[in-house]
Amino acid sequence: MAKKSRTEARIRRHRRVRKYISGTAERPRLAVFRSLAEIYAQVIDDTAGTTLAAASTIDRALRAKMDGLTKTEQARLVGQAVAERAKEKGITTVVFDRGGFRYIGRVKALADGAREAGLEF
Repeated sequence: MAKKSRTEARIRRHRRVRKYISGTAERPRLAVFRSLAEIYAQVIDDTAGTTLAAASTIDRALRAKMDGLTKTEQARLVGQAVAERAKEKGITTVVFDRGGFRYIGRVKALADGAREAGLEF
């Protein structure tokens, strides 16, 4: 049997979780994707199939603030930014989707940043 790559294993974990987690208009899904260099967060309404709010480290509005920060500090800023954008649209509660990543480091920092900015999950 061929060895599974880390990416394939993450995708399998994510699919397993997504069987039970789904975002609605009342309580959308806060989805996180982490690459080696960047981190991305989206607030998604799965019933309508639309992204309601998004933020990432490559965001034009956030790009200037990222200089000299560690990746974990950048993730916290992204979490705060996505929470503020979601609150502008009237979203206060979400369901957190860690995307098959472990809830440590940058993923946890993003979640903490979103909670600090007022999102509930």
